[in-house]
Amino acid sequence: MKNIMISGFADEIDADLNKQIEVIKRLGISHIEMRGVNGKGLVEYTLDEVKDIKRTLDANKISLSAIGSPIGKIKITDDFEEHFELFKHTVEIAKIMETPYIRMFSFFIPEKEETEKYKEEVFRRLGCFVDYAKKHDIVLLHENEKEIYGDVACRCREIMEAFYCDNFKAVFDFANFVQCGQDTLEAYELMKPYIAYIHIKDAYAKDGSVVPAGMGDGKVKEILKLLLEGGYQGTLSLEPHLIDFSGFGNLEQGGVQKKQKLSGEEAYELAYNALTDILRELQ
Repeated sequence: MKNIMISGFADEIDADLNKQIEVIKRLGISHIEMRGVNGKGLVEYTLDEVKDIKRTLDANKISLSAIGSPIGKIKITDDFEEHFELFKHTVEIAKIMETPYIRMFSFFIPEKEETEKYKEEVFRRLGCFVDYAKKHDIVLLHENEKEIYGDVACRCREIMEAFYCDNFKAVFDFANFVQCGQDTLEAYELMKPYIAYIHIKDAYAKDGSVVPAGMGDGKVKEILKLLLEGGYQGTLSLEPHLIDFSGFGNLEQGGVQKKQKLSGEEAYELAYNALTDILRELQ
């Protein structure tokens, strides 16, 4: 589909980078949202090691759509200075990888405490990230996620109203909203002006389990239709989380139905096919 790029978290295929590359190339995908490489988080590597990873990607004509970083995925009560150093390191990795985009979060809130109690500190920290991103021509992509400040649409909207700019935009994740009890169409309407990147995974509202796109309660097809009609030009990033998907691969052994776990490769292909089926229907 014109002006739409399919990418994804290839570490869900396999820890080994070569296997990741093999599978995405077979599927005709040329981009990765890189999170894990050879069993370790990308942001844990030295800059020299990152350059080696980049050479492997270049040799295979694979690019990064974004750094799938863990920035902001700590408790709001955890030390910030050390985390900010990791953020600065991640910015340097993004430069080496020749992607302006870093996926990030807005801090876990202590369990059973009022979220609003921590708003001032969340916003202070986010402001530090944004100021640094502006100086380094980096685009931070805030992802809605369970149990962080920006978990539901109204608080994601608050964050965007405070910080949205060329260097700070929104990721829209269907399944994460479903798992927070947030209606995704309502979330889309609130977040529409700020969305710059899409994570493709779906979930059931009844238990939060992740399912292929279009099978859950995330209204994936409906919202993708609205996005495309509204002129969305950007990335659809697969984040399958389908290894334990129960709607596929059931085996009957001795008269008892047993769930068969998917391999990472099978789960990724299932997620890819679910997305491309939707896109074909929307053409």
